[in-house]
Amino acid sequence: MKKALQLFLFIPLFLLGFQSIAQQKIEKKYQLWYNKPAPNRGGDMNIIKAKGKPYDDDWENWSLPIGNGYLGASLFGRTDTDRIQLTENSLSNLGLYGIGSLTNFAEIIMDFNHLNSSNYVRSLDLDDAVSRVKYTCDNVNYTREYFASYPDKVMVIKLTADQASKISFTMRPYIPYLRATNELKDGRTGHVFASNNTITLSGNMQYYNIDYEGQIKVIPIGGTIICKNDEQNDHGQIEVVKADSVVILVSIGTNYQMKSSVFLEPDGSQKLKNFPHPHAKVQNNIEEASQKTYSQLLESHLKDYQTLFSRARFNLTDKLPTIPTDELLDNYKKGIPDRYLEELYFQFGRYLLISSSRKGTLPSNLQGIWTQYDVSPWTSGYWHNVNVQMNYWPVFNTNLAELFTSYEDYNKAFREMAVKNADDYIKRINPSKYDSVSGNNGWCIGTGASPYAIQAPGGHSGPGTGGFTTKLFWDQYDFTRDDNLLKKSDYPTMLSMAKFLSKTVKDTLGFYLASPSASPEQRQNKEYYQTVGCAFDQQMIYESINDVLKAAKLLKDNDKALGIIKNQMGKLDPIQVGWSGQIKEYREEKKYGEIGEYKHRHISQLVGLYPGTIINSQTPAWIDAAKKTLTERGNISTGWAMAHRLNTWARTKDGDTSFLLLQNLLQKTTNKNLWNTHPPFQIDGNFGGTAGIAEMLLQSHEGYIEPLAALPSVWKSGNYSGLVARGNFEVSAAWENEHAEIIEIISKVGGICKIKYPNISRATVKNNLDNVVAFKVITKDLISFSTQKNDSFSISNIPLQTKVIAPDGLEVQKENNANVQIYWKPSVDAAHYKVYIANNSEPSYTLISTVKKSNQFAFKPSQFNKIERATIKVTAVNKDGQESMGVLAYFVQ
Repeated sequence: MKKALQLFLFIPLFLLGFQSIAQQKIEKKYQLWYNKPAPNRGGDMNIIKAKGKPYDDDWENWSLPIGNGYLGASLFGRTDTDRIQLTENSLSNLGLYGIGSLTNFAEIIMDFNHLNSSNYVRSLDLDDAVSRVKYTCDNVNYTREYFASYPDKVMVIKLTADQASKISFTMRPYIPYLRATNELKDGRTGHVFASNNTITLSGNMQYYNIDYEGQIKVIPIGGTIICKNDEQNDHGQIEVVKADSVVILVSIGTNYQMKSSVFLEPDGSQKLKNFPHPHAKVQNNIEEASQKTYSQLLESHLKDYQTLFSRARFNLTDKLPTIPTDELLDNYKKGIPDRYLEELYFQFGRYLLISSSRKGTLPSNLQGIWTQYDVSPWTSGYWHNVNVQMNYWPVFNTNLAELFTSYEDYNKAFREMAVKNADDYIKRINPSKYDSVSGNNGWCIGTGASPYAIQAPGGHSGPGTGGFTTKLFWDQYDFTRDDNLLKKSDYPTMLSMAKFLSKTVKDTLGFYLASPSASPEQRQNKEYYQTVGCAFDQQMIYESINDVLKAAKLLKDNDKALGIIKNQMGKLDPIQVGWSGQIKEYREEKKYGEIGEYKHRHISQLVGLYPGTIINSQTPAWIDAAKKTLTERGNISTGWAMAHRLNTWARTKDGDTSFLLLQNLLQKTTNKNLWNTHPPFQIDGNFGGTAGIAEMLLQSHEGYIEPLAALPSVWKSGNYSGLVARGNFEVSAAWENEHAEIIEIISKVGGICKIKYPNISRATVKNNLDNVVAFKVITKDLISFSTQKNDSFSISNIPLQTKVIAPDGLEVQKENNANVQIYWKPSVDAAHYKVYIANNSEPSYTLISTVKKSNQFAFKPSQFNKIERATIKVTAVNKDGQESMGVLAYFVQ
């Protein structure tokens, strides 16, 4: 009875005659909150991480981020002297790598002088994207609210008190890192001027000749405003005295425009030539927003934001924390589990993406849309050897597809320059394939990129960075099934990239291998390692060709390049298995770790597992080799690197190891404000973590929907709603004791729905009218049925499947008579065992024997042709014919 009651309270579903999972009203709040203001002790010039300076631990650990794509703000919530740090993603200085570096836009300082506050709480509510500060001082209760509105393109702040005439403060913003124009072209000018109720900040960044402006409008109810300007020190300020309440509007901008000419112009100072000064658009934003009441501004913000955020829910517990977020995280790091924190981390990643990547704005960069640095770590750039792709890994499966438009538009803006780079690259590295007609060599992208410049492949990353990028464009189609988008954007982007990649390979002993080739950031003898046909390039070229051929078939296109790339596809040899049983990073390696850093942060030899799909459950030997590689690479790394590992482990369907990586993210590389860190702060770890959780809960890359594909044993019960599978199926699920009680599908565009889950062939499928739906049984674990646009279905009464304990401790011994003898520790569930072998780099296993009443077996390797090395796998099969996972061992001839 108690268990049934818990189930009723936790998942009131179709089974119980209530609303579907997606329709249920969720009362739980997702909130970061703290019982003290963020410290603001200033930057430390002696701690320079990634050459960004000054390093500011308080900003990185304690500030709370809000954003709307047009601006990012980091909030400190202090009661004495408050700090609001502003960022705008096009404001760049010289930087470190010749492509510019994002820099701090401005700081807003507000002197409240409330020195004896009590009952203090500051929060960031993810459900409404509003940050709040509440406290008591001298028997007056004060409240502040902050949000960044995308529809109105402004940040809005409201200050209130529960007594009249109690709002008094001085606002004195300033522009950081000013320096005179200089020969390095790294100067920054700026001035701050107050007039009436508005403070204007404006100036110029020398390197790209960027004009910038910000306006801060102060609108009090009651009280008085006093403007002051210190012309000698160029400081304008506004003092508010004894107001009842105050609304503050902030708009910032530059003269940057996301156009091809910006990337094509070689002279940095001329890139923005003839683009208008930002004064008019900043002024217009302020004027239009000031015509609305605070309630109207909040309403339009909520309508916009909640439409996106509310689509997906993930619930593991009904218990809300009673301690602040920093203490919750500290406890988690001490080994005290908390399911709410895991949910919060998932939703925080979605919140950050909504806040930093919107149509009409630059895409989310390495730090999203937040930096307080002079020179940002790694320039806050768009790094294409994993980082910018990771930013968008959660965009489709967590139901935020329109946020990808920001990157798509950015990609289109640099495309013309990317075509020129492709021409130059092919002419230089493979002149026999060079086509003098520009565009026929495709387009390319290297590792580094910014709002002003892009790099070509080379250095520490090979041409596979292009295929890594266009994977996002195929996924955009595959998740949305928008045929118009495929025809006009996704396919042309993919086809042009495939043309380029087809020219980067050379016929080498019968294989088409990328030359030159490099696995991102790997070194040998302290030098970046250059080679031919490394796994990263071969796998991403394969993925690119595979995706474009699927798209061409859908569109019935017959571009002459398709025949060339189709011929190459079968000769790319993208997966090789080495002597250690690993996926080889380099063709020339034998044992794992012979070349490069053993525990390197990148796992570039596994991009065919994630985000690629060539390594999948239909290639079980490759899956096992991927697990071996991941195990050797290690589960401890930088933040984003553990996020990549999380996603790859999820793809192997290993929920418990996936959860270990999520745990590592939270325990080892998550700051007090839940920003993930390399260190220093890098937002891709947040996005990769959110994508990884979604991948644990739902997979769809193998041609079917697979709910709970990598469910960890610690998530005994829970539910989610609104995740998206390829084919544009919106999926919800609820489970109890690690078993799905109900799965719900909404078909957004129609089509055949294939769904995999243990014993699903014996389940009940109903439509939204509660009628039983007939389905086709493909296997006992895989079914399919037809759907029309907006049809909805529920799947219930799924029988339990018993897990079979696997054998353990497999050992391989070579004997003098050329036999190979294998031994293993028995499984208590085994009625018999199956012995498999995968020779060399075969993707699948061959069954070589069924063994009864024994835990050993011998065979002659000579029975297999040209065997160099092999993976041996032994599984246990119970009396009902169910098979366990396998135990592995390796041998080399």
